[in-house]
Amino acid sequence: MKFTNHNKIIILGSGPAGYTAAIYAARANLNPILITGINKGGQLINTNEIENWPGDFDKITGINFMDRMHKHAVKFKAKIISDTIISVDFHKKPFFLLSENNQYTSDSVIIATGANPRYLGLKSEDEFKGRGVSTCAVCDGFFYKNKEVAVVGGGNTAIEETLYLSNFVKKVYLIHRREIFKAEKILIDRLLKALKTKKIILYLNCTIKKILGNQTGVTHLIIQKKDIQEKIKISLSGLFVAIGHTPNTDIFIKQLEMQDGYIKIQRAMHGNYTQTSIPGIFAAGDVTDHVYRQAITSSASGCMAALDSERYLSNLS
Repeated sequence: MKFTNHNKIIILGSGPAGYTAAIYAARANLNPILITGINKGGQLINTNEIENWPGDFDKITGINFMDRMHKHAVKFKAKIISDTIISVDFHKKPFFLLSENNQYTSDSVIIATGANPRYLGLKSEDEFKGRGVSTCAVCDGFFYKNKEVAVVGGGNTAIEETLYLSNFVKKVYLIHRREIFKAEKILIDRLLKALKTKKIILYLNCTIKKILGNQTGVTHLIIQKKDIQEKIKISLSGLFVAIGHTPNTDIFIKQLEMQDGYIKIQRAMHGNYTQTSIPGIFAAGDVTDHVYRQAITSSASGCMAALDSERYLSNLS
């Protein structure tokens, strides 16, 4: 086991929140260490095209976008380590972090480990991720303008994405495995009202059995209604999976205050917005956010976490 030197600040996670925090912390001469974890680049590396990043009006792939963030952090001499933290102890100072091969201590920690979208678990789903299968209508919906798509799910996100897509796609098939939606009543009322436009088609008590496509992407869905053997084939261009996210917070469960698996932060009116239940531990990005989940909101919260951490460290000296 290798014991690393003590650090002022350690950042966990390599998505937009983590890299932005690293850039701001490095520019503040805090000599940050960013530990990437397994999923280097975060969810964006699975995004085929990004065209809503302000100022970047040319399309860019998620991989290239995150590579640029990586280079930006390196430019300001942030130290980036490919390692995965398996346990932490935030109840003593300095804060202690353990990986399979290393031990780390730090005066401050920014957690930006993100959240992973839940998928249906179909083999055909893996085949078409990024080529017609998406988990974010706001990110990818525009590419399906005047085309037919489907959304699967029965919660708030599924209905919100269905309503959003119905503004510009030709038709949306909303597929839910139950008869009743678990979404808020106001959203269900909006959905029922939108059904009158005939742009939204409901398939209730149905499950997706297979996703079909070719080299260009998704072309059809095979679905099956509960208690009926006959399968239904739907022609479309894209599927949006909206069955929830799982925040990457397992190692923090007994360390920090949480809500529904997400790390709770102060969200204060006068700074220290990103502080967790322990002073000196900050959190940013999707690990705290089950609502917006956008690259730009994650990046913004990474900036705030770095500024909060800088203020915390200056008060220590």
